[in-house]
Amino acid sequence: MADKTFEERKKIIYDFINDPRYVPMKQKELAIILQVEKRDREELNKVLDELLAEGKISLSKRGRYGKAEIKKVVGVYTSHAKGFGFVSVEDEEQDIFIGENDAGDAFLGDTVEVVIKGHAGKRPEGVITKVLSHGLTEVIGTFERSKNFGFVVPDNQRINHDIFIPLEKIGSAVSGQKVVAEITDYGKGRKNPEGKITQVLGEADDPATEVLAIMLAYSIPTEFPERVLNQAERVAKPVSEADRAGRLDLRDEVCVTIDGEDAKDLDDAVSLRREGDNYVLGVHIADVTNYVQENSALDQEALDRGTSVYLADRVVPMLPRNLSNGICSLNAGEDRLALSCIMTIDEKGKIIGHTIAETVICVNRRLSYTGVQKVLDNDPVETALYPELVPMLKEMAEMSALLRKRRRKRGSIDFDFPETKVILDEKGYPIDIRPYERNAATRLIEDFMLAANETVAEDYYWQAQPFVYRIHEKPDSEKMSRLGTFIRNFGYALHTSGDEIHPGEVQKLLDKIAGTPEEAMISRLTLRSMKQAKYATDCTGHFGLAATHYCHFTSPIRRYPDLQIHRIIKENLRGRLNGDRVVHYEAILPEVAKRSSELERRAEEAERETVKLKKVEYMEQHIGEAFDGVISGVTAYGLYVELNNTVEGLVHVNSLTDDFYEYDEAGSELRGARTGKVWRIGERVRIRVKGTDRLCRTIDYELLSTKDTE
Repeated sequence: MADKTFEERKKIIYDFINDPRYVPMKQKELAIILQVEKRDREELNKVLDELLAEGKISLSKRGRYGKAEIKKVVGVYTSHAKGFGFVSVEDEEQDIFIGENDAGDAFLGDTVEVVIKGHAGKRPEGVITKVLSHGLTEVIGTFERSKNFGFVVPDNQRINHDIFIPLEKIGSAVSGQKVVAEITDYGKGRKNPEGKITQVLGEADDPATEVLAIMLAYSIPTEFPERVLNQAERVAKPVSEADRAGRLDLRDEVCVTIDGEDAKDLDDAVSLRREGDNYVLGVHIADVTNYVQENSALDQEALDRGTSVYLADRVVPMLPRNLSNGICSLNAGEDRLALSCIMTIDEKGKIIGHTIAETVICVNRRLSYTGVQKVLDNDPVETALYPELVPMLKEMAEMSALLRKRRRKRGSIDFDFPETKVILDEKGYPIDIRPYERNAATRLIEDFMLAANETVAEDYYWQAQPFVYRIHEKPDSEKMSRLGTFIRNFGYALHTSGDEIHPGEVQKLLDKIAGTPEEAMISRLTLRSMKQAKYATDCTGHFGLAATHYCHFTSPIRRYPDLQIHRIIKENLRGRLNGDRVVHYEAILPEVAKRSSELERRAEEAERETVKLKKVEYMEQHIGEAFDGVISGVTAYGLYVELNNTVEGLVHVNSLTDDFYEYDEAGSELRGARTGKVWRIGERVRIRVKGTDRLCRTIDYELLSTKDTE
């Protein structure tokens, strides 16, 4: 083998070990049979080590080399638009990479059997050997008809084949319509999947149709079942004397709601008064469980939905509107049943006592974030509208600042990303997109809700009652290490203690980058290095808030976990949370937490997808126009640029014609091979909108020049 290259020798040894007549041998025996001279035995050792590392051969405890042990696993297949895919295995953090030629006949969402054949870097690599079951039964896309057949072009780019539709299964669909196709044959080999049209959604370029297609793609329900609507109608009765009996009567307490101008489901109200040197802060939450009884049709539907979904052009509520916008909404001037967390807070912002009680309240006035902000800014017109509330609002701002200061002191992280606000016309077309900025009024409500959530969670933790907590696990040390390496390029550092990092160190980093060109980029990378918050029955703390105890208590109209813990709290307050009821909750809560976390992810993805769609629709109207922006990301294939209105697009590397640019991953920059010119994150640039792709939800820019920053 002396005249062979390393790879050729590797193949010879691999083929030899996999020969049917081969019996396991030690390295010395292999060397003798393969006539490997002593001077080449070190290389033989390297070849064997590499084959072992790739999983192509095995090594017994007695030092004998043999065929690779065939390792089969079962998981769910996710295809990629570029042909390859991944299989996720339950309880395994690392997905299995599936090459384009190793996917067999697997379809997106299939449960498959995979044989591990080696490793692509740290990631295992496999071959799909069997499809066990199909996960996707319907495809949403645009219908096109030819003379002898039709086909559906899937909206989901991860579905790599059009769906063939025989003429007799087209129904009333015509070319250019958005449709739902049921898959009747998943296809094998080179054969396309086959299906039949089951629903015509509307014209593909109709904004409402596009959003409806996203809802169906994420299995978000479009209507409430009749029995749920009927039950909501029956229970939505005005508050009666019997309802008020036994409750703490707070109707004389000055109480307000503070929400966005267009909010209709008002599930939280606040009150504040002084008691000596202390503040008494009341957070009053709609008592939804009074109307949604456990195991009722309403309760089951709420559990199945998990959360309200806020799409660009509509809200898909968790509860029917006559509840969410009616009797469960804390409307001004009307008696409402509530669950209140009343906290006594000292002048340093420390919560020194609290009461959780079933109450009846009557909101004095509905206020908006905009209006309260104007009051805090001493706007004379707004102040004159409700002068009796101004002193309380000013004290609320003081209390909010104290709570926030105390939270930040313990290390709570505050990611202050501007959310996107999409303004639509009456037909659903976007007419403006701009950042939705937080102000003192929005922060005030955030601070009060956080205080109530922590207080309730701590109370029930120490009572050792079954409960649903909101947890945020500590970040993965490897991800934080990579983040630390990256930010060193910008002169920043993350201080860790062993493998762990304190949330206060993350907040210090965010404070240091505030106002710098790289702020948005490092903030996003930091957020991506964190784990996702979720619901759980064990109270393991909330890393981002630097909180030992945390839950979601303040939004039972739109989040099922809040509704669930309200039910537990009320049973406990009434002395009924014991024996069988504890056993009951211990049995059901793990699944409630798991399901609620999954449905929250689904809602977030659908909301994100509709915003991306509206951004594309908006920029379609501005093709050819120039805008100022900031480079928000750098990849091997180009520069991502975010405009002042939060719309991000790609300047493809091929359009940078003044030089040949190479990607420096360590520095996250593109560098010109000839000129040495560098494009970095945070640089201000001017772009022209080149084109959009509604199906892929992408926007292409072309670079005009760097923006003058003088």
